[in-house]
Amino acid sequence: MPRSARLLLVIALLTLMAFAGHESQRLAGVGSAFAAKYLCSAVFVGGRDPDQVARIDLPAFRSAVLDLVDWHMDATSGTTTADIFSIGRREARYRPGLGCTVAIDRTPVEVQAAPPVTTESANAFPPVVPTPPALEKVVEAAFSEPDPGRPRRTRALLVIHRGQTLAERYAPGYSAQSRFIGWSMSKSVMSALIGILVAQGSLTLDAPAPVPKWANPDDPRHAITLDQLLHMSSGLEFDEDYGNPLSDVVWMLYGTGDGAAFAAAKPLTASPGTTFHYSTGTTEILSRIVDKKAGEDYPLFAERTLFAPLGMAGALIEPDAAGTPMGACCAWATARDWARFGLLYLQEGLWEGRRILPADWVRYSRTPAPAVKAEQYGAHFWLKVPPPYRIEPGRPQLLPADAFHAVGHGGQFVTVIPSHELVVVRLGLALDPVAWDHEAFIHDLLAALDTNSKS
Repeated sequence: MPRSARLLLVIALLTLMAFAGHESQRLAGVGSAFAAKYLCSAVFVGGRDPDQVARIDLPAFRSAVLDLVDWHMDATSGTTTADIFSIGRREARYRPGLGCTVAIDRTPVEVQAAPPVTTESANAFPPVVPTPPALEKVVEAAFSEPDPGRPRRTRALLVIHRGQTLAERYAPGYSAQSRFIGWSMSKSVMSALIGILVAQGSLTLDAPAPVPKWANPDDPRHAITLDQLLHMSSGLEFDEDYGNPLSDVVWMLYGTGDGAAFAAAKPLTASPGTTFHYSTGTTEILSRIVDKKAGEDYPLFAERTLFAPLGMAGALIEPDAAGTPMGACCAWATARDWARFGLLYLQEGLWEGRRILPADWVRYSRTPAPAVKAEQYGAHFWLKVPPPYRIEPGRPQLLPADAFHAVGHGGQFVTVIPSHELVVVRLGLALDPVAWDHEAFIHDLLAALDTNSKS
């Protein structure tokens, strides 16, 4: 940032402090928490260079608040601290197998106290074969930057077709061993864990969700079912505006130490099941439900029932300061791990002859939410590519009707198309509107596969 612009931001922040001290403290706190958490995770979980993350990633968010953050990292203790002119200081700590957590409403020592998770080694992966020439052109285009003002920043791409890995490519500085944050792709992982608990008989989809805050039958939220939470139609109030640094979603993730409690305290704005409202808070509530119903330490449950059977050796879900893994945003995995997750859904919940998900769970996940008129969302999976990754909203659908997707901020995708026996993983940092057109990319990829089959 130019020195003159930074000076103007300093003056603006000091003015805000003078006239709205409490709000400026909140603003500095969430900015510092985001920076500390992002840097900690990218370095200690993702294996990246901290200066590169600070130089490339943080400015990509184009946040005036983040531009003012000062940070310090201690590689020995696995801690990252951040503040804005000594205001709103936050510290994130790394724990092997668990990732990074911001110490909000907990001391850093308390956050450090949780035991690490031991991850098993990966199993076999679909064999890698030469990339067909037509597909190679599509891959090259995915890593290109046609508009430098709206960078795509594709960092990993993996294509599995009919049991073979046709393409696997990484941007410089990344590899098959690199872990990538899923952002909201994590929501689809949470859906899988709920499916496992449903199969075990620990949860029932059409029963009232087991949330202690809603236990009183006189509470109108008592009627909210697990199915309605999975289909984002609970009726709960929640501001999902990432452009507002003090919105519900930002404050829940970076201003509180207990995201599930924050989201569960929200009132109803509509009758359960009548409206669709995409809400990160909803998934944090589901994360707490899984945490309580798993009957063991939640990370161990995810490892034992999902990650280890699939060979997702690099996978983990980072917890908040209350100890609840942040299933709405913070699952990390290698590109191959994310592909394994997609293959599980391509194979109807089966893995090497073992049933991981209930027999009808994939069908259920792809069933549109009753409250969604456009039928674009299922049970924590997108059934159509959502904006801003579908650049021309008015154009006809380009993808097969059976395509569905796990989708995350910045253009993270696991796309599954059963009719084409296809799983595609795209990972990157496309933060600018219309930077990454995933629907057009998959359309071009399918055309390349069709050309290859005819040659």
